[in-house]
Amino acid sequence: MIAFCYHRLVKLIGRDLIQLFARKHPDSRSSLKSWTQAMESNSFKHFVELKKTFGSADQVKPHTVFDVSGNKYRLIAVVDYALQSVSIECVLTHAEYGEGRWRK
Repeated sequence: MIAFCYHRLVKLIGRDLIQLFARKHPDSRSSLKSWTQAMESNSFKHFVELKKTFGSADQVKPHTVFDVSGNKYRLIAVVDYALQSVSIECVLTHAEYGEGRWRK
């Protein structure tokens, strides 16, 4: 008998926000692509595991904040570890992030 294991990888929701941001800020494109590939090729059981891959990630509940392009940009997402999904809420410049409007 052959046993099959289903290993569920992370599903990204809101990929269009990344594409829109990359069009406006072309220098972010390669970093956002790397972030997307790293996120989609993993599965994380909890924040501690995610932090091993994304060392600069921070929890600002209920959000997870990722630094992109050496902290030039911020990607804000809600990570559901049980469903293995990441809902991208917004991608911002560091200045936009500092204004804090994304928290509302």
